[in-house]
Order: sequence, then structure tokens, then C-alpha cells
Amino acid sequence: MYEGAIQDLIDELGRLPGVGPKSAQRIAFHILAADPADVTRLASVLNRVKDQVRFCTICFNVAESEQCRICRDPRRSGEYLCVVEEPKDVVAIERTGEFRGRYHVLGGAINPLEGIGPDHLRVRELMSRLGSGEVKELILATDPNTEGEATATYIALLVKPMGIAVTRLASGLPVGGDLEYADEITLGRAFEGRRAV
Repeated sequence: MYEGAIQDLIDELGRLPGVGPKSAQRIAFHILAADPADVTRLASVLNRVKDQVRFCTICFNVAESEQCRICRDPRRSGEYLCVVEEPKDVVAIERTGEFRGRYHVLGGAINPLEGIGPDHLRVRELMSRLGSGEVKELILATDPNTEGEATATYIALLVKPMGIAVTRLASGLPVGGDLEYADEITLGRAFEGRRAV
């Protein structure tokens, strides 16, 4: 619709996850109207991220050195290993302040419809880490959807013969939610995970 650089910018922005054509157009015109110093700073940060950020050699979380800050922290317990799909999941769990163990980022979830099998994930690396004997409990914190459940089940089947305790994050009703709006799967899981009060 537009010509030259502005259309190229809209097209590139539209390739970002969660950014549709209208949002891409709004962002492009915001950048066009922005102060040149702001645009230069944004471009600089994007380049710095691509140059400096890599994946931790131990857990595959994002890092700016060989190991992420969590793997370098001697106060973290190696007895508890939490398996997540993506680095953003590490951030979500860290915000709770409840977990003091270490992580393993798979890089996705099993999804046969998209051609993603266990070999496309960092399952081999996980099994190698578990071979050291340090981990006493493996916490499966994959997403509570079909792909996350398939991934958790697959890993649990691999790990159980090793004698390591395998647990799954509880799922169910959100605090402040109404029962009438809960879907059947969520409500069913809430019943399965009920506990004494």
C-alpha cells in the first residue's frame, strides 16, 4: 500500500509475533514521527541484543555470557530442576520468588502438527544433566495445553526409571475467577489437584 522504506518497515514489523497488519502500520508511523534520537536508541538496542545475547551453555536460558545469572548463582539448589518451554517462562517463575532451584529451557514443546518432535527440543541435554545424580526432583512446568502436556508426559516417561522424583506444576482455577466461566479441562484439573484445608 505504501511505497519504499515505510512499507518495508510495516512488512518487517508485521512478521513479529502478535503484531498484525494494523498494529504494524501504527508502530511504523509512530517510529516515523518519533525523535531521531529515540529511533537511533531503538536500533542500537536491537543490534546489541543480537550481538551480545546468547543461550546459557548449561540451562539454555538467555544470557550475556557463557552461563546465565541463575546458573552462576551458588545459592541456587542443584537438587531441584524446573523444566520450562521458553526463557520467558523462567522470568514468570522467578517473579514469584518461590523457586530457588535451577532451570532447563527446552526451546519449545512437542507439536506433531508443526513437525516438532522431541529431537527438536533440548531433551538430550536434559537427560545428560540428570545423569550427574545431583537432581533429586524434576519439576515439569510446561504450558497446561495439549503440546505442554505431551512434552511433560514424554519427559516423565524418560525420567521415571532414573529414580528421580518427577512432579508437575498444579493447574486449576485462578484466584478471583468464577466457576461458571471455567472451561471443563481447567475445572477438571482443579478437582484432580484439590488438597486438604
